[in-house]
Amino acid sequence: MTDEGHSSPVWVRKKRRSGAGLSGIIGLIITLLAIFGALTIALGVKEQSLAEGGAVLDSWITKGVDGAKGLVGQAPEAADAVADEAGNLAGKTGDALEAGAEKTADELSNP
Repeated sequence: MTDEGHSSPVWVRKKRRSGAGLSGIIGLIITLLAIFGALTIALGVKEQSLAEGGAVLDSWITKGVDGAKGLVGQAPEAADAVADEAGNLAGKTGDALEAGAEKTADELSNP
């Protein structure tokens, strides 16, 4: 009855550990490759040729990569615009605080 976890309760059995997270990465890669292969086959059936199905898939990938490159290229410009706007708002806030401080100082000095 003391076989290596076969007849003992679940909470007594030793836990088996996976290979330090490497199996998760390998599983993800295999899953992505399986999805890519299934999509290629499905498009090959739809287009009646694996070459034409692969061409459709290539065009989708190219559009995605070009879109990502466009977004990455715009990121520094957008960051600069946001930084400039934040600087302008900080300046306006400083001016408003200064005006408020002057008004408060005038009210305190002239009772």
